[in-house]
Amino acid sequence: MSADATPPTPAPANEWTIRKVLEWTTAHLKKHGSDTPRLDAEILLAQARGCQRIQLYTAYDQPLTDAVRATMRELVQRRAGAEPVAYLVGHREFFSLDFKVTRDVLIPRPDTETLVIELTEEIKQLSAVRQEAGNIAPIRVLDLCTGSGCIAIAAAKQCLNQKLNVKFTATDISPAALAIATENAQKHGVEELIEFYQGDLLEALPADSQFEILASNPPYIPSAEIDTLDPEVAKHEPRLALDGGPTGFSVIDRLVTSAPDFAAPDALFLMELSPEQADTACQRLVTAARYNDITVRKDLAGRPRVLRARFEP
Repeated sequence: MSADATPPTPAPANEWTIRKVLEWTTAHLKKHGSDTPRLDAEILLAQARGCQRIQLYTAYDQPLTDAVRATMRELVQRRAGAEPVAYLVGHREFFSLDFKVTRDVLIPRPDTETLVIELTEEIKQLSAVRQEAGNIAPIRVLDLCTGSGCIAIAAAKQCLNQKLNVKFTATDISPAALAIATENAQKHGVEELIEFYQGDLLEALPADSQFEILASNPPYIPSAEIDTLDPEVAKHEPRLALDGGPTGFSVIDRLVTSAPDFAAPDALFLMELSPEQADTACQRLVTAARYNDITVRKDLAGRPRVLRARFEP
């Protein structure tokens, strides 16, 4: 800075600047149980100002307008009431993509990225085998209980970038969830790769449908446990997407029973579950007697997360 440069005029002590609002909001949200109060404060203030988080750091001493303060006040009040930040700002990053979310869909979580990794690796391997054999038919992938569409869309985006010949089908029982998934597919330029069907699991599909890969992140929380979950989940996320019935296996058992009827020869079955369900889920597949090569993949935290199996011929 030159000797004659004029330093910025500090804001009056009683003025609500970006710095002051962030400090107050961080303390307030911490008191109300947020695990990430500073991050929450920054995301909410950026939302209220209509700017990127990085822009907050370059304007610490800038006072907020009355309109921004009013918007921020409402957001902070809702966040203090355990409403998830993703619902407050209307989006969440997943697999390096930004997804629109509303209270009609589950918020995408890092745990589910394990399922996407398994899915895309299988697609790449199968694509290489087909290319070597001169098979030009598209690989058919089914995503059941698609919700926001994050699994199918993240995988489809990878396939699009790598020019792989894949056709996705995604189903959900909720029309509202499918509307969000459709928007997300359009946002990421993969709407031509994904066909959406509304209905209950496989009942949504034409009876003669066949797939090389069937994947799902179904509801798997036991009904009685939902109200004991973090209030962000229990009070705000859609129960329809969480409730797995009395034992957590109501939807899983239906999938295990009906999925083989839609499986192409040597098709792969991928399903997310809770770590506590892994052993029981594997036993259910053994009992069904229509699966082999049953294994469980761990998530990035080292917990059993994705059930993987081949369908019997």
